[in-house]
Amino acid sequence: MSTSYQQQHKAGDLHFLKRLNRSAILELVRRTPGLTRADIATQAQLTKATVGAGVQSLLHQGWLREGELQKSSGGRPGRALHLNDERHVLFGAEVGVHGLRLVACTLSGQILESHHEHLVPTTPEVTAELLAELLQGLMRTHLDGNRRCLGLGVALPGPIAPGKPVLRLAPNLGWRDIRFLDLLRPHLSRLEGTWLMDNEAKAAAFGELYFRTGNIPESLMYVSAGTGIGSGMVEGSHLPLVARGIHGLAGEIGHTVLQPGGLYCHCGNRGCAETLVSGWSIRAALGIAEEEDLIEALLPRLNEPDVQVTLRRAGEALGILLLNLHHTQNPSEIVLGGSLTQLGAPLLDPALDYFKANQSRLLGTTQQVPLRVIQDSTFVAARGAAAQVLASIIHGPCDLI
Repeated sequence: MSTSYQQQHKAGDLHFLKRLNRSAILELVRRTPGLTRADIATQAQLTKATVGAGVQSLLHQGWLREGELQKSSGGRPGRALHLNDERHVLFGAEVGVHGLRLVACTLSGQILESHHEHLVPTTPEVTAELLAELLQGLMRTHLDGNRRCLGLGVALPGPIAPGKPVLRLAPNLGWRDIRFLDLLRPHLSRLEGTWLMDNEAKAAAFGELYFRTGNIPESLMYVSAGTGIGSGMVEGSHLPLVARGIHGLAGEIGHTVLQPGGLYCHCGNRGCAETLVSGWSIRAALGIAEEEDLIEALLPRLNEPDVQVTLRRAGEALGILLLNLHHTQNPSEIVLGGSLTQLGAPLLDPALDYFKANQSRLLGTTQQVPLRVIQDSTFVAARGAAAQVLASIIHGPCDLI
C-alpha cells in the first residue's frame, strides 16, 4: 500500500478546490488541536470566508467539533476546533506470526477497544477467517448507529508489493504472494470504507508519526523486534511518506547480513540479522516450542546463565542494527518496539549501550538522536494501519463524507 494519494482533477475545478481546502483544514486541526478559524486562515493562507465555509461543512459531517472560546489578541474570540471522536471509527489489524491484534480507534488515534488473539502459525485462509470473525465482534460493538466505519487497515509480517495489495513473502510464516484482503472480503461484506494493507513495521512507523500532535519530528524510524526483525521509515508531518524501495524491501533489516557464512535464515540466506536477534532464533537457541508464548516462557528464566548469554548476544546484534540504521537512514527519531522489548534489561541494555557508545563516532557531534523504547507495543502496528486508512481518506481523491 502506497501512502502517496494523488488526486485527479482539472484546472479550475471548484469542487476539487473545496475538497482540497477541507482537507487542509482537517489536517491543521488534526496536527494542532485547539486552533480557531482565525488561526487556520493564517496558517493555511486561506480567506476567513473559505475557512468558515470549510469548517461548517466539516462540523456538519461530523469530522470536527467546537470547544471552548479562545482569548483573542484583537477582534472577537473564536472557538477551539478539535477532531470529533464520536462520529467515525477506524479498524486496524495486525497479522503476526504467533497472533492477531485488532483495534477500533477514533480519528485522533484513541483506541476504543483492542483484542489480542494468540495463534499458532497456520494458512492464510484459516488466518483470514479467524481475523474476520474477531473483526465482526468489534463491528457489532462500535457500529451501533452513532458511528460510521471509515475502513480497515491490515498490517502483515513481510514486504508488500508496491502499488498492489500483495504480500510478497512472509518468511516466518511460509506465505508467498498472498492477496490477503481478497481472503478477508467474503467474510466481511458489511465492513464499508477504505481497505488497505501494509508491512507491519511500516504501518507502525506511519501511525507513530501520523497520530503525533505538537512536536512532530521530521522523520521517524520504527524498529520492530519480535518473531522477526523489521523497520519502517516515514518522513514529513503533513502526509508522511513511507520509504518502500522498488520491490517493497526497504526496511527489511532482519535480512541484512551480519555474519557472512553464518546460520541459515528462514529467507534462505545465511547469516541474516534474524539468525542473531529475533524471536525465532531465541526460541531455537533455548529450545522453546512454537506453541509456547516466548515472553511468558522466558520471563521466569531471566537469571539462568544460558538465557542471559543468549539475550546479551541478541542485544549486541540489535545494537549493531540500530547503529546501521542511524548511519544509513539518519532519522530524527528512532522508536524501538515489538514483543522482545518486554524482556527488558537483559536484551535492551546491551543494545542501547552499544548504540549510545557509537552513534556519534562518525561526525563527532554531541547531538544525540533520540531513541524511544515502547515497552508494550502490542497494538502499535494495528493502530498504524488504522492511521493509514485515515490518511488515505483525508488526502485521497474522494469526498469527505
